[in-house]
Amino acid sequence: MIPSVNPSGSDTRGLLYYLYDTGKHEDHTDPHLVASFDGMSPDPGRDPNATLTDLQRLLDQPMMALAKHARPAKHVWHTSVRADPGDRILTDEEWAGIARRIVAATGIDPGEGQSGCRWAAVRHADDHIHIVATLVTEDGHRPDDFRSGSRAQAEARLIEKELGLHQVAPGDGTAAKRPTSAERHKAERQGRERTAREELREAVRRAVSGARSDEEFFDRLAAAGLLIRKRAAPSGDLLGYKVALPDDLNKDGEPVFYPGARLAPDLSLPRIRERWSADAPAPPKNDAIRPGPDGPAAARRGTASAAWQAVLVFEHDEDAVAAAHIAAAGEVLDALAKTSAAHTRRELRDAATAFERASRSHVRAVRGHDRALRQAARELVQGGPALGRGEDAATTAMAIDMLFFLITAAAHWHARKGHAQQAEAATRAAHHLRAAYQAAAAQPLGILYERGRRLSRPMLQRQTALLREALPDLAEQVLAEPGWYALAATIAEADAAGYDPAALLPEVAAGRELGTAESVSDVLVWRMRRAANLPADASRLPETGTTTTRSTKRGTATSRPAPGKRRNGEDAARPVR
Repeated sequence: MIPSVNPSGSDTRGLLYYLYDTGKHEDHTDPHLVASFDGMSPDPGRDPNATLTDLQRLLDQPMMALAKHARPAKHVWHTSVRADPGDRILTDEEWAGIARRIVAATGIDPGEGQSGCRWAAVRHADDHIHIVATLVTEDGHRPDDFRSGSRAQAEARLIEKELGLHQVAPGDGTAAKRPTSAERHKAERQGRERTAREELREAVRRAVSGARSDEEFFDRLAAAGLLIRKRAAPSGDLLGYKVALPDDLNKDGEPVFYPGARLAPDLSLPRIRERWSADAPAPPKNDAIRPGPDGPAAARRGTASAAWQAVLVFEHDEDAVAAAHIAAAGEVLDALAKTSAAHTRRELRDAATAFERASRSHVRAVRGHDRALRQAARELVQGGPALGRGEDAATTAMAIDMLFFLITAAAHWHARKGHAQQAEAATRAAHHLRAAYQAAAAQPLGILYERGRRLSRPMLQRQTALLREALPDLAEQVLAEPGWYALAATIAEADAAGYDPAALLPEVAAGRELGTAESVSDVLVWRMRRAANLPADASRLPETGTTTTRSTKRGTATSRPAPGKRRNGEDAARPVR
């Protein structure tokens, strides 16, 4: 249950008009009062003789009784209280009880003989109510509503337990500011899917991904079509910035600007600069916009390698280093979402949006150790948009597969530290990554599956024996999965390229989050193709082992060639064609 207390306003009737309006909002059905300060306030939704003006005048009466100069300019207090989508539909009586508890907890109407404000709770949808109050008590004073938002959240946690509702993880003050109700209403009127604040937050995050200087960051913001205002000291030193959408205007027709810090705590200019202050020296300006020489496929392969190495950080390094890698993983997700093909873009964007909450905690990141992930984000941006087919699509699946385990490791790290909201956000991001992976991997794994089915019976028998010897604890699970044939084809290709599958399989299976995999064979396919530098897309490779072939059993891991070398000593740094 989420209470969202908004800054005070000045138009009681205007807010009531929105709450009772059914013409512009599909979810506004049967608006009516469920509770009020006196239990008998006029209800314009159910009483044909009551009007919005009647209710507004009743609520505002204590304020209007003050001398004109003593009336507060911002006198309207408003909060929505929304149930979780998975919760049962609450009755009007239950919502009435919730409303009374929220106004008491926040100091709006504390009860117990204390003077309170006038308020009304309106329900116009199944899953939430709105509470409107006038910030003048019956005896003409300002209520004690200090930190009313935090007090409402604490009361909501108690209500969830008592009513058996979904229990929301408690916050820690590191979340980005939620859009206000006014911003949400404005977005609805304009037909926007998200508020301007949310669109700007995503645009700024993407501009930060892999950037190495102020100049590059602001160039990216401008390229995204944002309006930018910079704040400078008298000396000329840049202190901060604001951004706006060109079509998001206020009542005077002027763009509405948001400072970076108001979008998210880590998007202020000083916090952004921490990211590249520990990077390598900033490149020349033309390097910042030059496409990657090897294109999106190479960038995704590099991302998979960086993610694979980063998983180890959560097992062995200090908390501040882990926090830096989590923040950098957010940059990688933003860059991947920005550059991926349409069939995976939505889920990747949702993953990046969800993980944004997981990228901040009270553990302050120590930058510098996260260079590999930040460089991966940079190369994704420089590599440009990926196609939805061929090597681009297959390496996208490879990168998502590795990132899934990195984000899962981040979720486990947050859970161990007691970061409830961050752990929940990382888990949601992993769910979106799983869906994106399924879309990205269907075609390339389908090709590998068919190649594996066409392997000769002797070849499959030898590979089955090899798998059981190399991975005795996983072999039977892998052999029972449909993906075994794709792995068999990959083992054949690695062997043909001069690698030792008997040594390579234990290496790529080495205990990193395999317990969370839906298909262990899929994971081994991508790890093996990355480690052996095999093309992710096998559609143009010649068939291997469809009739007869030599044995793939080549000894132990100690006899395997050094990383990047095939058994015959050839340089394997470039993909096998």
